[in-house]
Amino acid sequence: MESKRPRDQTILILAPTGRDAELTARFLAEASLRARACVTIDDICDQMKQGAGVVVLTEESLTLRSLALLARALMAQPAWSDIPIILLTSGGCESPVNTEGLASLGAIGNVNLIERPVRMMTLLSTIKTALRARNRQYDVREHLETERHNKQQLEKAFIQVEEASRLKDEFLATVSHELRTPLNAVLGWTTLLRSSQLDPAGRKRALETIERNARSQQQLVEDLLDVSRAISGKLRLDARPVHPRTFIDEAVEALRPTAQARQIRVTQAIESGLNDVYGDPARLRQIVWNLLSNAIKFSPTGGRVRINARRVGSSLELSVKDNGQGIAAEFVPYVFDRFRQADMTTTRTHGGLGLGLAIARQLVELHSGTVRVTSAGVGRGATFTVTLPLITHHKPAKANGKVANETKISQSLKGVRVLVVDDEIDTLDLLKTVLSKQGARVTTAASATAALSLLSRVKPHVLISDVGMPGTDGYALMRSVRALPVEHGGNIPAVALTAYAREQDRKRAIDAGYQIHLTKPIEITQLSASVAHLIKDGHGSAQ
Repeated sequence: MESKRPRDQTILILAPTGRDAELTARFLAEASLRARACVTIDDICDQMKQGAGVVVLTEESLTLRSLALLARALMAQPAWSDIPIILLTSGGCESPVNTEGLASLGAIGNVNLIERPVRMMTLLSTIKTALRARNRQYDVREHLETERHNKQQLEKAFIQVEEASRLKDEFLATVSHELRTPLNAVLGWTTLLRSSQLDPAGRKRALETIERNARSQQQLVEDLLDVSRAISGKLRLDARPVHPRTFIDEAVEALRPTAQARQIRVTQAIESGLNDVYGDPARLRQIVWNLLSNAIKFSPTGGRVRINARRVGSSLELSVKDNGQGIAAEFVPYVFDRFRQADMTTTRTHGGLGLGLAIARQLVELHSGTVRVTSAGVGRGATFTVTLPLITHHKPAKANGKVANETKISQSLKGVRVLVVDDEIDTLDLLKTVLSKQGARVTTAASATAALSLLSRVKPHVLISDVGMPGTDGYALMRSVRALPVEHGGNIPAVALTAYAREQDRKRAIDAGYQIHLTKPIEITQLSASVAHLIKDGHGSAQ
């Protein structure tokens, strides 16, 4: 709300005879009151429009014209305003001169009569009383303005709550749709696979469809988790120097099959000699992936998407431009808002939760950068531009356009004994199968209690355990293991493999004694590499 408006305390005086107005104004000034002598009734009325505390008039000033002007000025006052008028009369207060004029003025104005000759102390007392009454009117004005402001704020808040509720309902409906759609394909093709009615080509198609839809669902879950982390301020970066070409090429390569399936041509123009960016390689790749994925999604079959990267001052300017659907001008301010899509109807053409761009903006800002969008309108494409600070004192690292592997870890697990703990039998079967194919000797346990009894007998090199299990969970299991003597497996390298994917979950797992925290669904190569990494770094040794 705006600060309180000033209260005009000016006393306007109109006394056309002699120096009465001037002398009265001087007397009031000596009493620390602000007074102004006016020459004509027009002057009085003009000043009343600007604001006044009290109006002092002599009876001689009330001609027919002045009464009409004064009445018009009083009628034009706001509803809260009733400017006190002090009228100096002749002939006594009981039967003043110009009775008709005074009656008409009194009917529309707040008129007080003082008989002449006037005692100055009486005039001063009457004016002060009138000013106090005027201040009470100002109190009413401020109360009304406060009420009006509060009402406007309540109406605005109500509209915002209604809008938030509508967006929430639409978003939940979209989440339900986007999660159920890939599930339908997964369950349907799984049923067909089990029926043994598919030829080799059909089985290949079924497996590709199941994998594609499972990955789609995984991406939806990751987006939801990222938004949750962003809202709670727990989105963290594992920052290091990384060359722009590295994370740009990784994102492009990851989306190339999608683009090719849509016959969309993706081209790159990366300026040579760019310095590194200091950031999280995975999150930087995610920024480009989200923007590029959005461009591909909204481009027509046979469309074009271009990625440019160049140095502008001390910053990297990365732009993703498409010739696709474009953005309506009224929606441009909301492009990066969470849970907001230009089309959230049941007839919408494009799927997704509408979180990719919101996550991209959050990640860009975490890297001290900015992101903006421009579009000439619907059907005329869009350009998303990211600006990130470059490391000016760091020598650029070589980038060959392939996924960077600073430490290539052998994924051969031949002879490595692994104890896998999970209360889900399907998960145990899966992990045993894939690790065995890598050469590992796998023992499984369906509970923490069973794992502890197996530990001393099997003497595994690595422990892989779920966290959320009935009875004794993975955290308690790990604390029990770490309490064991070294010769009984107390220092065994351990991997937490869990669906709990928040930052506090990772920290809790490490605090419990796990060396690595991996989240489900897990990439098989990532799991194998993690186990090999523990063995290679001396946390365990195959015998």
